[in-house]
Amino acid sequence: MQLHHRHRWNLSPSEAIALQQQLRTEVVSDRPIDLGRVALVAGVDVSVKNEQSQAAIVVVTYPGFLPVETVLAQRPTPFPYVPGLLSFREGPVLEEAFEKLKSEPDVFLFDGMGIAHPRRIGIASHMGLWLDRPTIGCGKTLLCGRYKDLGEEKGSAAPLIDRKEVIGVALRTRTAKNPMFISPGHLADIPSAAELVLRCSPKYRLPEPIRLAHNAAGQFSGESL
Repeated sequence: MQLHHRHRWNLSPSEAIALQQQLRTEVVSDRPIDLGRVALVAGVDVSVKNEQSQAAIVVVTYPGFLPVETVLAQRPTPFPYVPGLLSFREGPVLEEAFEKLKSEPDVFLFDGMGIAHPRRIGIASHMGLWLDRPTIGCGKTLLCGRYKDLGEEKGSAAPLIDRKEVIGVALRTRTAKNPMFISPGHLADIPSAAELVLRCSPKYRLPEPIRLAHNAAGQFSGESL
């Protein structure tokens, strides 16, 4: 698929932070996704082992979750692990994977954050600017913000708040399991992002497209869910 190449990747951490501050102004996080028109959803994940990164994108039908296309890309990991700068570690290999994609997904679900990020531009937001498609961040662990009053039942949700700003939701995608932290990436809003993730989680804690991408990305490192 066609990408909008926004910048080079070989930046220092300080340059990367400055770029995030610039790009965050372009992120659109208040546009509802028309869920009635969603036919294809892509799950996106990257696995790293011995400083080699493998990206996987799995495109499935919605709401049936039947696999349509799986693409992989692998390359040396170019950037150190720095909290808040995940997109500079995973972006180059994701760029290669996206360029192999023949399908045109309506929405991309990322294993990582959207605007639920200290600078409001996690990997789902950052790569959303490259894709120019609706993207959603689906974090497994809390990066920033606080929440309370979250029920144990599947579908329970609580606003995720950071510095008095609602940046996403803590969403229980499976009863009595740890919540997922859902936020818009780009061209999405919080309610429609949370609703789509819940609909994409019929059985497991991870949304099905991400679960399939995680398994595909982890093949070379022996990881699976």
